[in-house]
Amino acid sequence: DGKCVFCRIARREEPGTALLPCQYEDLVCFRDRKPGAPHHYLVVPVQHLGNCKTLKTEHIPLVKRMMEVGKAVLQQNNFNDLNDVRMGFHWPPFCSISHLHLHVLAPASQLGFLSRLYYRTNSYWFIT
Repeated sequence: DGKCVFCRIARREEPGTALLPCQYEDLVCFRDRKPGAPHHYLVVPVQHLGNCKTLKTEHIPLVKRMMEVGKAVLQQNNFNDLNDVRMGFHWPPFCSISHLHLHVLAPASQLGFLSRLYYRTNSYWFIT
């Protein structure tokens, strides 16, 4: 999709967005433009997939790999307390971009007041 910013990032057509090392060719990872924590990354499939509401049982391996990438990028950036991490998806209509993307935030204990609300575990708008 030429209009989808995450598709353009995955195709390396957004020069302002640096991709981080990723062990899977079908996924990309980059820093969130508006970080909610000291470490805030997005893990995005290269192939355009809708939001998390479009996920089906066959997508479980994809989501597990997305989480694996999130943990790996945290460790590559010297964050090793994987018990202080929040990962999840914004539930429509609360996602700003309709391309599946996993938020990886750490340390979760350092989320600011608004970020604690915006990325609240299993809330009406954010699911882990």
